[in-house]
Amino acid sequence: MHFTKWHGLGNDFVIINSKTEPISDYRQQALAVCDRNFGIGADGLVVILPSDIADFKMRIFNSDGSEADMCGNATRCVARYLYETGLTDKTTITLDTLAGIITPELIFDQNTLATVKVDMGEPKLTRGETPMTGNAVEKTINAAIEVGGQTYRVTALSMGNPHCVIFVDDVAAVDLAAIGPKIETHALFPRKTNVEFIQVVDRQTLRMRVWERGAGITKACGTGASAALVAAVLNGHTDRQATVKLDGGDLFIHWADNNHIYKSGPAVEVFRGEYLL
Repeated sequence: MHFTKWHGLGNDFVIINSKTEPISDYRQQALAVCDRNFGIGADGLVVILPSDIADFKMRIFNSDGSEADMCGNATRCVARYLYETGLTDKTTITLDTLAGIITPELIFDQNTLATVKVDMGEPKLTRGETPMTGNAVEKTINAAIEVGGQTYRVTALSMGNPHCVIFVDDVAAVDLAAIGPKIETHALFPRKTNVEFIQVVDRQTLRMRVWERGAGITKACGTGASAALVAAVLNGHTDRQATVKLDGGDLFIHWADNNHIYKSGPAVEVFRGEYLL
């Protein structure tokens, strides 16, 4: 099976073109391919398929075999992969995902790719949309939840997938491996949740660490960075555009007047190869 390996700020993916490399069992293939000891190693397996409603369809499978609705970092990688492999000559591409149509745009500076900008769509703020148990029309902004005998103030929302954002004084002091999975699987989140711990540096800068649903600790999360800015604005911490500093690097997030979130950042191909099934 021929593949290419990409990363967006260290959040890494194996990308497969299903037209030439058909897969019979996506879950099992993701488990095998993403294993960092016995496989290629990645946070997720991304499969490119044809679509009747967009330029391409993108399916994303986490390292635990579960399917993700959307992934901002994977979207940037897929957009550049499609363009640079000649599968499309468009610089603005529509992708059919479980979270709806996502539109990445390749931004060039004198014929050199400068960044990949993704229209992440509109944030969904109610409990019913997140999803989260409780009154479906209520919003969860700086609400108290108890986890492992400790109380956290959380802001929950969806960026096509669920997020639980927690503001702290020092993200480096958070034991992410211990608390992340407990919040991910908390009974309040029927489809589990991504978990972001955020330190406010100033009104234009956030520092973030993330526990991703189905993948664990990762160096970056595009939808998580988008959720972080939304939560920061809702809690009065930042303006509507900010740089989010992740373990793998920086993303620029803008919550525009049309209520859409725009995310800009890099996408890098690491290597290509043949996976021996």
